Amino acid sequence: MKRLFCAVGICLSLASVPALAESGWRASSPAERAQDAAAFDGVDQAIADSLTDVQSVAVVLKGRLVHEYYRDGAPDKLRDVQSVAKSALTSLVGIAIAQGRIASLDQPVVELVPEWAPLNGDTRAATITVRHLVTMTAGFEVDDPTGTNAAGRPADAWARRMRSAPGERFAYDNAIIPMVIAVLERATGMPLADYARRELVAPLGLQEPSYERGLQLRTVDMAKLGQLYLQNGVWEGRQLVPHAYAVAATQPQNKGGPPVSMPYGYMWWIVPSNPPRQTFMASGYAGQLIWVYPPLELVIAITSTVSPESQRRGHAIQLLRGRLFNAARQRAASSP
Repeated sequence: MKRLFCAVGICLSLASVPALAESGWRASSPAERAQDAAAFDGVDQAIADSLTDVQSVAVVLKGRLVHEYYRDGAPDKLRDVQSVAKSALTSLVGIAIAQGRIASLDQPVVELVPEWAPLNGDTRAATITVRHLVTMTAGFEVDDPTGTNAAGRPADAWARRMRSAPGERFAYDNAIIPMVIAVLERATGMPLADYARRELVAPLGLQEPSYERGLQLRTVDMAKLGQLYLQNGVWEGRQLVPHAYAVAATQPQNKGGPPVSMPYGYMWWIVPSNPPRQTFMASGYAGQLIWVYPPLELVIAITSTVSPESQRRGHAIQLLRGRLFNAARQRAASSP
């Protein structure tokens, strides 16, 4: 990923401009914007100076876009979100179930894609369901502790050796993405991009994503995805993702494991925290994050340089756990 830079002054001036034209966000009054600026004062300078892998940030508090930062001064740039794509993809699964295109999470995959049945001689493969795909418990032989394996072709992924019975164990598996895409395209009878455009992109007011080298989204559109799940699948009064599916997606469905080593829902990671509603996040390699903190009605989206060095340094997590969350908490405390 080519790294782009701009003068710090330009980045800071853009960060202070409210995105009132964005659909779905509550508009900000002048007084609110002044309080936002005071709460996040110094955050951008800290990112620019010390957390140099972080490329962009969008912070949403109680349905209002309160802060943005773009190192390259490009808020409308589509950014490589890596495995955050999984958390977007699961939304389309829930929608397809609600529409009756997929019978249920427990429908066997080979009922939807019957030509895969003869590709795997292990009888356990025939019992893999859609639920097993979205919870990463399909049972295939997977060795990918860093979450960086190439996804490959869906038919090849289905033909892999089985290590365990479906549902027995979690194993993070990038090959799940092309399999779920194939299932959705068969169930809906249309290319994934067309289905996504109709069911998510247009209703959420997203800029048209790119799918050429994995999913690419604007940072603010990542935040919209987090806000959609914070609101249990509702956007501007419309139930886009079924309520029960959105709730279950962001609750632990298994204990999870590497590379994040947190409980796993339906393609969302669940951050261990106190009930009644746990914190959850979408996580992509090298610091691509959507972090949703229900106690404050807070959504934070972050993108970072995609590189092994960025993954190792963990600047996005440092920012999230430190100055950025503290600023958001301070701002929340001053809100009515």
